[in-house]
Amino acid sequence: MTSYAILVFFLFLGIAMAGGAMLAGHLLSPKTPRTPFQQAAYECGNPTIGPTRVRFRAGYYLFALLFLVFDVETLLLFPAVAFVSRALHGEEAGVPVSLMLAELGVFVFVLLAGLAYAWRKGALKWD
Repeated sequence: MTSYAILVFFLFLGIAMAGGAMLAGHLLSPKTPRTPFQQAAYECGNPTIGPTRVRFRAGYYLFALLFLVFDVETLLLFPAVAFVSRALHGEEAGVPVSLMLAELGVFVFVLLAGLAYAWRKGALKWD
């Protein structure tokens, strides 16, 4: 098989699995008509007060997005620190330690520059 045939095979396999899951959910779901009580919003057993569709400020979403970005970057930082630590103890060979430290420094600099930019723009203020 060529590499394109493998790619097409996995593309169709992914589409078939997603379609199969949707079809199974449609076939296995209950078909009883829903009452207005069943369609009401559920808030921990308490009756709802006011409209259930409330708009949130964009700042909340921006704060959550920044959290995810910095969280993922921090997760990416752990393997790099472990690799540099192993290199400093002489367990890794082939790549100079100074190059690894420089790459790690650039990574941390980009992380801190992004944090400083978000802070300066006021994206981290929770009003």
